[in-house]
Amino acid sequence: MENGHQEEIMTGREDTGLDYNTQREKLLMPEYGRNVQKMVDKVRAIPNKAKRDEQAEAVVKVMEILNTQVHSQENYEQKLWDHLYMISGFDLDIDAPYPMPEKSRLETPPAMIPVKRKPIKATHYGRNIESIIELIAGMEEGDDKTAMIRSLAIYMRQQYLIWNKDSVADETIFQDIEKLSDYRIRVPEGLRLSKVSSEMSYSRPGLNPVKSRNGNMRQKNVRQKNQRK
Repeated sequence: MENGHQEEIMTGREDTGLDYNTQREKLLMPEYGRNVQKMVDKVRAIPNKAKRDEQAEAVVKVMEILNTQVHSQENYEQKLWDHLYMISGFDLDIDAPYPMPEKSRLETPPAMIPVKRKPIKATHYGRNIESIIELIAGMEEGDDKTAMIRSLAIYMRQQYLIWNKDSVADETIFQDIEKLSDYRIRVPEGLRLSKVSSEMSYSRPGLNPVKSRNGNMRQKNVRQKNQRK
């Protein structure tokens, strides 16, 4: 007895008296729960076919109560019977309103829809930037296009600083715009961007910037000075 207990401890199979889901047989359709699985197993074991038919119909009604959203689907009654067959492992001899579906038809994964997408040229800017560049490239030259280029450059500089903490020159951003547009966009000479404030702090998506206590005090002092003006 002592040796058996030691073996259970060594193998990690000590009987705790608890019934864990990880130790149970895997459910074929977890959305209906283990009780429905047990009901279907009992129906399969009924020797009388007429009784099996009767109990199978009762189980389907229980499944309908548990899966009320099935009513929003077309031919929901047939779907419930299909689910019953699936829970039984396609091993259920009954006279049902609907024939047993082909196992291969239900287990065939949906066909993948091909999506044609060009690779991103500059991942730190993202695909949306390329779409905006494409839009600006098709604009006529003028003040509106120059304003759009300037706004785009400011946003790209912000994205650059999020992923690269070093400072970046305006010329670098302008060169990226021209390169990403395949040089269909020419940044007007003399265009300058507003300076980046030393108080600004950029962080990557999903990360909250950590502010030091001194930083908070400095910002508080700036706000107080502005209020006194």
